[in-house]
Amino acid sequence: MAPTTFHIRQATEDDVDTILDLIIALATYEKEPHSVKATPALLKENIFEKSYAHTLLAFEGTPGAPSASLGMALYFFNYSTWTGRPGLYLEDLFVIPEARNMGVGKALFAELGKVAQEKNCARLDWSVLKWNEPSIAFYEKALGALRMDEWMGMRLDERGIRELQKLALHDE
Repeated sequence: MAPTTFHIRQATEDDVDTILDLIIALATYEKEPHSVKATPALLKENIFEKSYAHTLLAFEGTPGAPSASLGMALYFFNYSTWTGRPGLYLEDLFVIPEARNMGVGKALFAELGKVAQEKNCARLDWSVLKWNEPSIAFYEKALGALRMDEWMGMRLDERGIRELQKLALHDE
């Protein structure tokens, strides 16, 4: 596939299956396809009804005549106490292998930049797997992104979140 024309737009509820297909493709690329628990119902509820996240989609063709999906950027907003302003957190960016090196990733980041500026975001943050050297090279060389080596990602899974209740203050 060598799309000569592509476009990017905000996802709509009608794009739930496309988003899920891209999530599965990303998980497969990251060698974790069994980890995908997202369903069309969960995506519909959490992205389009509750607006916990937002998605940009890239499609081959023009807005009037879209064709195959080429990639996505799924993001949400956070808040920086230090800057006193919102930030944009890019949860996932994925471009299908056949469409890489055609400007799709750069165009998705350009759209994210527009969103971040419209929302007065002080930062645009994301994480990348340490073994994903092609993406790291793209982020550093094409975007001028800075590694955040002094920060280490931390996470609680569902079990860990439940276990936090053991730390709750109890009325006596």
